[in-house]
Amino acid sequence: MYALFEMMDAIQGFMETGGNVLQWIALLIFVMWILIFERISFLKSGYKKYEKDIIAQWEARRERKSWNAHQIRQAYISRASNKLNQNLMLLGALVALCPLLGLMGTVTGMIEVFDVMAITGSGSARSMASGVSKATIPTMAGMVGALSGVFASTWLNRMAKRETELLEDHLTMDH
Repeated sequence: MYALFEMMDAIQGFMETGGNVLQWIALLIFVMWILIFERISFLKSGYKKYEKDIIAQWEARRERKSWNAHQIRQAYISRASNKLNQNLMLLGALVALCPLLGLMGTVTGMIEVFDVMAITGSGSARSMASGVSKATIPTMAGMVGALSGVFASTWLNRMAKRETELLEDHLTMDH
């Protein structure tokens, strides 16, 4: 239990040294990972049932060669693709927003550094240290969040494309 309190204290200290922008970055990364975990859980459980239902409906059709059957097949594939790609555009936007918020943290931290320099009238490193940390920590956090999101987003996009192609292969037009 003591280790948990120590860890929470360290996180709180890190958040304080990064400034207000770091809290926004943390919230953004939290929302991004909630979306990532939702998409992974859909791929692993929800989509499999949906795919089985589509294949069963397609196999239940007597006629699968006509133009109408081809259009129905395309509709099934399109609906499945929409379900697989749901929230992936939003996820990409959140990934792109992470480094931008990091840069905003850099700017606000540097403004604080210049403010200290203007007030004190000197370039003392000790007086500027707080602003420099507020300038660099959000940048680092934004980049780390974006990198983790890029890897997850790329994997999810690849899996959605693969599952769509597999569904196309399962819905044969053989009758």
